[in-house]
Amino acid sequence: MAITRVTSCPSDEEVYQLLRPYVAEWFRRRYGSFTLPQRCAIPLIKKGHNVLVSSPTGTGKTLAVFLGIIDELYRLAEEGRLEEQIYVVYVSPLRALNNDMRRNLLQPLEGIRKTAEEMGLSLPEIRVAVRTSDTPPSEKQRMTKNPPHILITTPESLAIALAAPKFRERLSTTRWIIIDEIHELASSKRGSHLSLSVERLDYATGGRLQRIGLSATIAPLEEVAKFLVGYRDTGEPRDCVIVDARFAKPVDIRVLCPVKDLIHTPADVVNEAIYRLLAKLIREHRTTLIFTNTRSATERVVYKLKKMLKEEGIADIDEIEAHHSSLSRDVRLSVEEKLKRGELRVVVSSTSLELGIDIGYIDLVVLLSSPKSVSRMLQRIGRAGHHIRQVSKGRIIVVDRDDLVECTVLAKAGMERKIDRVHIPRNPLDVLAQHLVGMAIERKWSIEEAYRLVKRSYTFHTLSFEDFMSVLRFLAGRYGLEEHKVYAKIWLDEKEGVFGRRRGARMIYYLNSGTIPDDVKVKVYTLEGRYVGDLEEAFVQILGPGDIFVLGGRTYEFIRSEGMRVYVKPAEGQKPTVPSWFSEMLPLAFDSALLIGAFRRRVADMIRNAVPKSEAVKRIASEYNLEPHAAENIYNYILEQYLFTDGLVPSDKLILVEIFHDHDEESTSIIFHSLFGRRVNDALSRAYAYKLTNMTNTNVRVTVTDNAFMLTVPGIRNDLDVHSLVYSVTPENIDDILRRVLRNTELLKRRFRHCAERGFMLLRRYRGRTRDPHSLQLNAQALLEAVERIPDFPLLREAYREILEDYMDIENARLVLRWIHNGDVKVALFGPTSVPSPFAHHIVVKGYSDIVLMEDRKKMLMELHSRVMELLAERLGRASGEAAAVGGE
Repeated sequence: MAITRVTSCPSDEEVYQLLRPYVAEWFRRRYGSFTLPQRCAIPLIKKGHNVLVSSPTGTGKTLAVFLGIIDELYRLAEEGRLEEQIYVVYVSPLRALNNDMRRNLLQPLEGIRKTAEEMGLSLPEIRVAVRTSDTPPSEKQRMTKNPPHILITTPESLAIALAAPKFRERLSTTRWIIIDEIHELASSKRGSHLSLSVERLDYATGGRLQRIGLSATIAPLEEVAKFLVGYRDTGEPRDCVIVDARFAKPVDIRVLCPVKDLIHTPADVVNEAIYRLLAKLIREHRTTLIFTNTRSATERVVYKLKKMLKEEGIADIDEIEAHHSSLSRDVRLSVEEKLKRGELRVVVSSTSLELGIDIGYIDLVVLLSSPKSVSRMLQRIGRAGHHIRQVSKGRIIVVDRDDLVECTVLAKAGMERKIDRVHIPRNPLDVLAQHLVGMAIERKWSIEEAYRLVKRSYTFHTLSFEDFMSVLRFLAGRYGLEEHKVYAKIWLDEKEGVFGRRRGARMIYYLNSGTIPDDVKVKVYTLEGRYVGDLEEAFVQILGPGDIFVLGGRTYEFIRSEGMRVYVKPAEGQKPTVPSWFSEMLPLAFDSALLIGAFRRRVADMIRNAVPKSEAVKRIASEYNLEPHAAENIYNYILEQYLFTDGLVPSDKLILVEIFHDHDEESTSIIFHSLFGRRVNDALSRAYAYKLTNMTNTNVRVTVTDNAFMLTVPGIRNDLDVHSLVYSVTPENIDDILRRVLRNTELLKRRFRHCAERGFMLLRRYRGRTRDPHSLQLNAQALLEAVERIPDFPLLREAYREILEDYMDIENARLVLRWIHNGDVKVALFGPTSVPSPFAHHIVVKGYSDIVLMEDRKKMLMELHSRVMELLAERLGRASGEAAAVGGE
């Protein structure tokens, strides 16, 4: 059977026939009819199948999986076979969701028992308990003595529970495991961690675990199903039935352009128009949820809306709230409760309300600027219309022409259900190290048996035996790192083929397990030792020597880092190379980027084929459900690029390499218009910068966006062999180049620390002491130097793998290079020019975005645009003059 999809589902009456009379009666009174995911999933779960249910918020998928299981538990109770044991483990990524889930389960359980009593049946209580890091030890002890029938937990708490001897015994009776928000987990190391925990739980139950996954919109569902169920020892995926109800709810998505002309309208007017449009939408709806792409933008929007909506009498200040990950848990919970009670008119969030916390009735979701992927857009907009029959209504407000093109394509792709593919990490060796210590705590293992168990996990299915052994040898202290205070956590006997735990391993595991690195602030000092402020570590890891950034309104040059300290020197008047919001920005998904490239190509083809402007604008407006002025903005933007570059419009089939001489800065920039998303461009830009550095023997400054990357060298250079540069990076050599490039970067230093912490090489907590991040980072840097001398050291290999595969997108970067070398994607050279082409304007002014106010940045864009238009007018004038001269002859 392997992975299959449901093709037809039973009727309501057929599903009712499958349930105990009192369960059916309770559901009939409460809901009347089943939703599509419920009709499809309940029969499959009752038959014992592994099931993946993918459907939007508000389609009743949680009840779809629990109703069948509750029904089975009551059947056991009727037969006198309901034991005092754990039957169900429900795992969700958020602790806040767990308490919600407990409440949501107690209601139907209570309701069903009351209905049964009315029908003359007395049912025992089905107990539900939550076990997370917040659960007091006394409660955990009670659970061990008197286990719940349904246990609600997180991935991290499940891993720890599996290593607790008495509680592991309690878990061995589990029959069902439910993984909620699987789309959120699969794409990160938390998912890799959970994937192994589930295999360990399955092993503890004797292989009789029934797996159920719940997901919002995600693709490809077959891969997510394999992630849920894992593999048999024969190498085949276990059976799983997919209930694809992703499109069970109607959606209404539209892109709104706040002004008639996005290029000539001054920034303050655009800004004002955006808030006017927001106010209009809020007035027309009961509760509006607004998503921004950064935490700082969330705060800014809330501040402005509170003032504006109060003045206009639309909403009181206390009816408008912010919700993002930097706020305290209490504040976030308070906002969620107010939402549920219908006390708020507006909530502004960054990414924190994307997950399925029950937030009650929302009738409109507004996205300020591009959500960067179709799946994220559908997930956000799915929060509106909290019932399956209600339309999920979403509006995307754009801020500039690039944003308009991007959002137009994403909105249409969302309506057509073209979803980006999820990236699932493969073989993370730090996660493996953590689980091998956990397994060693359980008992003595045969190496072969442990390897077989690990390979049953989707994440580790392709793990080589050599890699498995290298992690075991590291944990057994075979790499001689005792002088760096890295000691063995397990014993290993390769001759006998067995391993087990060493003393102290249990405490190390309990105190240090998990995969989420601590959110750490890095202190910034001048070379003279003056403290100037803090930076987020995610920002520091993208800095390199010579980078200019803004902190507290001043510009500084990055010199070096020591642990959790960064040393800088003032760089007044210099243009920043890394905007402060860069690390917060979501990257554009590769699949979405290709759709945007194809759209650019289609519009350019209309221009090439002399389709009249009015006809082209009409086509764009009608096909993409746009206002006429928005379609005209798009047409004009692509027309200007077309005319300026003699028809060279970068797209999914053309990379334009533009040489720009900046006489003001006395520099030469090579701009690669490569519309493949930031993760791919990050990988490509570093490889090309390395090659350019070797060619010019000078420092190369790198700027990266989703649509392009720019390599800048000092001086006006006419001697650059750009053609050779383009073909010097190949699918075969990019890995090697990037490993060399990464060697001395902050990115490697900090990612190596994360991997060393996950792999128990560096311990955050040990023997009653908690080590601060500064000393951990200093230790990590010393360890990095030591392990670089050890061939194929597993945790260093993992740090490189994480950067190349999870942070960047080496796989699709290789694919793009293959397209270039095969000729599937053409490369055209343009320039040198003293004015950048229209598509290059945003990357050219990107560095200014911190030191220059939005108004002035807009003026710079307008200035660049007017220089483009002057050049085009000159060129057109010359062309018509030449034509007249030819005619005269």
